[in-house]
Amino acid sequence: MSATAQIRRLTRYNAWANARLFQAVSELPEGAATAARPTLFGNMVHTLNHSFVVDRIWQAHLEGRPHGYTALNTKETPGFAELRQAQAEMDQWYVKYADTLPQDAHDEAVAFRFVDGGAGTMSRADILLHVVNHKTYHRGWVADMFFQAGVRPPATDLPVFLREAG
Repeated sequence: MSATAQIRRLTRYNAWANARLFQAVSELPEGAATAARPTLFGNMVHTLNHSFVVDRIWQAHLEGRPHGYTALNTKETPGFAELRQAQAEMDQWYVKYADTLPQDAHDEAVAFRFVDGGAGTMSRADILLHVVNHKTYHRGWVADMFFQAGVRPPATDLPVFLREAG
């Protein structure tokens, strides 16, 4: 399978896993998603918001425009329904971006500034891989919070996606 096909598959996997996780969060008992937890972002929804903010930052880098963020999360957390819709739209943006990115643009260097002001450069393909990997990492954090709430999290592993995608 080509690198282009792999990146396209991974953006679809990411969208699938996010949708699955958001659905499971929506089915938790009242207050479980925003209950204080011993984690960096304090609860499930604020952790999901961090992941969304980071997606927006990398989207801006890929588009060559400023993102306007000064931190990796927002002080105020949007409502769950609003965040869920925004994440679904963002996931579709990444799928479309991967689908339309020509093979010869995958290795193109993108210069950017990290939120802390430091300079960075990554290829477009590496940025897409990072976005997927970052989301996988933080879905794991949310899965741990499911266990803290006494609930089994949904399976969001790549092999499950591949089985379900056929």
